[in-house]
Amino acid sequence: MIFEELALPGLYRVAPEPHADARGLFARTFCEDEFSRHGLTARFAQSSVSFNARRGTVRGLHFAKNPHAETKLVRCTGGAIHDVAVDLRPGSPTYLRSVSVRLSAENRHALYIPAGFAHGFQALSDGAEVLYMIDRPFVVGAADGLRWDDPALDVTWPEPVTVIAERDSTYPDWTGR
Repeated sequence: MIFEELALPGLYRVAPEPHADARGLFARTFCEDEFSRHGLTARFAQSSVSFNARRGTVRGLHFAKNPHAETKLVRCTGGAIHDVAVDLRPGSPTYLRSVSVRLSAENRHALYIPAGFAHGFQALSDGAEVLYMIDRPFVVGAADGLRWDDPALDVTWPEPVTVIAERDSTYPDWTGR
């Protein structure tokens, strides 16, 4: 696997190194030892999937409040998404900055998102499916989010928003929270 640290410290793009032959290809997408060697969380407590019927659907930007902050490994297993992570770590030199990457079934990349970040994405195709590996069990009372168009953030969405949950469209502005 290839680990590429992105512009926000602790955030990584993880790309498989496929071995191809006449049958197609084989590639590891996770290895506990390799993640540990890079100083990354290497144990995940749960796995979840989301299916997004319509191109332009936005999910997020979600995070879990401390002490339940989550580390995630996110991969697009069907279609394509514009994946976004926002640094919410107090005192971080990149506080409230974001990074976005294209994840797709075709490129097979994953985004490693450490605790202290918000996460969201926009479906770039009908039928986009996203697989999440999460390092701790979900705690309902810890769930929170940032509004997808919060003016305090530098997030740009590549397409018009076609579908968004009411909860995701009504979070209050981050400034002043």
